[in-house]
Amino acid sequence: MKLKVGTTAAVAGAFAAGIIIGPMVAAWAQGTTDGGRAETYRLLQLFGDVFARVRAEYVEPVQDRDLVENAVNGMLTGLDPHSAYLNPRNFRDMQVQTRGEFGGLGIEVTQEGGYIRVISPIDETPAARAGIRPGDFITHLNGNSTQGMTLQEAVEQMRGERGTAIRLSVRREGEARPLEISITRDVIRPQVVRFRLEGNDIAYIRITSFNEQTEVNLRRAMTTLRQQAGGNLKGVVLDLRNNPGGLLDQAVQVTDDLLDQGEIVSTRARRSEDAQRWNARAGDITQGLPMVVLINGGSASASEIVAGALQDHRRAVVLGTRSFGKGSVQTVMPLGGNNGAIRLTTARYYTPSGRSIQATGIEPDFEVRATRQDAETAAANPTREREREQDLRRSLRAEGAATPAPPTVTLPPLNLPNSITSRVQNQPPEGWPTLDATKPETDFQLQQGLSLVRAIAANPQRRAQR
Repeated sequence: MKLKVGTTAAVAGAFAAGIIIGPMVAAWAQGTTDGGRAETYRLLQLFGDVFARVRAEYVEPVQDRDLVENAVNGMLTGLDPHSAYLNPRNFRDMQVQTRGEFGGLGIEVTQEGGYIRVISPIDETPAARAGIRPGDFITHLNGNSTQGMTLQEAVEQMRGERGTAIRLSVRREGEARPLEISITRDVIRPQVVRFRLEGNDIAYIRITSFNEQTEVNLRRAMTTLRQQAGGNLKGVVLDLRNNPGGLLDQAVQVTDDLLDQGEIVSTRARRSEDAQRWNARAGDITQGLPMVVLINGGSASASEIVAGALQDHRRAVVLGTRSFGKGSVQTVMPLGGNNGAIRLTTARYYTPSGRSIQATGIEPDFEVRATRQDAETAAANPTREREREQDLRRSLRAEGAATPAPPTVTLPPLNLPNSITSRVQNQPPEGWPTLDATKPETDFQLQQGLSLVRAIAANPQRRAQR
C-alpha cells in the first residue's frame, strides 16, 4: 500500500443539502465533450433521485451520512477488491497500523463465545507484566461486560493514552472465580521483525508486515545477529510467508538494504507521466551473504516487491509456493472535514525485469510445500488451492486494457550446481512431524531453506551472475 497525503473534494454534502452542484460537475467534466458532460449531469441526477427517495420512503429513518458513506463505499468497492472508503474511525485505525505504535496493553485478541479471548500477550508489555495468559477470556472492561461488544469496540476500549489505567475481569481455566487485573497502558510497538540464529551460523529474520518500524528493526536484527554469531555468520534466511504487505516506502527501503545497486520496483499508472521507479543505493547490510527468501500464498504486496527484486537481481534464491499476486498500488487520500479517507488503486507494481506482480504473483525458484497434505490436496482438487488475488471478485488483470503485454521475461540462471539443487525436496517426506509454529524443526520449508543456504555458502562458486 502506498500512503500518500493529499486532499479530495467531498461531494456527499451537496446531495444531502439539496445544493445545485453544477459548478462542481463542470470541474469534474473539464476536458470532456459536451455530450460527456451532459451524461455526467444525468448520472448525478440519478444518484440524487435515489438518495431522496430512500431518505423519504425507506421503512425506517436513515441517517444522511450513512446513506452517503454507503454510496461512496459502493462506488469504490465496485472497482476492485482493494479500493474502499475509510470512515473516520477506520482511517484512524489504518494510521495506527502503519505508524507501528499505539497506546495500549499489548495483547493479541480474538472473539469467541461472545467474549474476548486472549491469543497471546506481547513480550515486555503491560499485559505480559500483569500476568495475562493465552486462553484468558476478558469478560469485563472497567466493569462493562464485553459480551455483545464487537472485537473492534473492545480493542478501542483497551487502547488509550500512555499512563492511563484500565481494569480487566478475566476468566481463566482452573480458576474458580474471575480475576480482577488493573493494567496501566504504555506505548506498544508490535514486533514486525523477529529474528534468531539458526545453528549459530545462519541469520533467520522474519518480517510479518511493513509499517513505519520495519526497516529500522531489520537493521537492528542484522546487527544483533552478527554480534551473536561472533563473525561466524554464513547466510541469511528471510521469511516473508503470510506477510500481507504494508507501506511501499518500507518495502523499497528493506530491499535497498539488501541490494548494492539496480532497480527495486517501478509503478505504472493511468497516465504515463505518473510512472515511478526506485533504485538501490550502494550498501548491502548482509555484506553479500548467501540468502534464501521464503514465500507462500499469504505473501502479498510489499513482501512480493521485496521477493521479486531480490529474485530478479539473483541476490537471493526464492523458496516456497507462489505468492498472493497483489501487484496494485493503493493511494490513501484524506477527505476534508473529518470525513475519513478513500483508498484508491492508482497504479500497478513491476519487478526490475518488468514482470507484473498483479494476479500472477512471484513464482519461487524452488517450489517447496509446507505439508504433504498440501500437495495431495492440490493434486486431487486443483481448484481448491488457497485463494489468491486472481480469485478475488473484480481483481485487476496483470496489464491494463490499453497496455500491450510485455515480452516473456527470462531471468538469469541461478548458476547453482546440480549437487545443490538436487537436495531440495518439494514436499515433506512420509512421517514428517505436524507443523508447529513454536518448533522450527517441524517447519519443512524453513528446514529446506536452511539446508539450501548452507549448501550455497559452502560452494566456492556460490555467487550467481547478476
